[in-house]
Amino acid sequence: MHLTEALEQSEPGLFKRVRNAIRNRQLNQRTEQTYLHWISRFVLYHQPKTPETLESADQQLFLLYLQDRIQVSRARLNQARQALAFFYTDVLQKHDPLAESA
Repeated sequence: MHLTEALEQSEPGLFKRVRNAIRNRQLNQRTEQTYLHWISRFVLYHQPKTPETLESADQQLFLLYLQDRIQVSRARLNQARQALAFFYTDVLQKHDPLAESA
């Protein structure tokens, strides 16, 4: 499955919502690709939960998975964290659950 398909399977129209939020913020193409990658992996990691129900503990679990099991670099971990913050605030229109602990 292509990663962006995970967005559509989790919630119809979510891929379009993410792309529209990216374009509204006028982010460059590389940032768009990076954010779509990390948001899609996050949603896919937590299936069958819907993105609207994912909370701070779910974000922390995913970030720990990236850090400990996948062993991504600190820079990639920061990219993932920024993508998730964007996802919560700009796409889901919710407060980023990890904002206080960042």
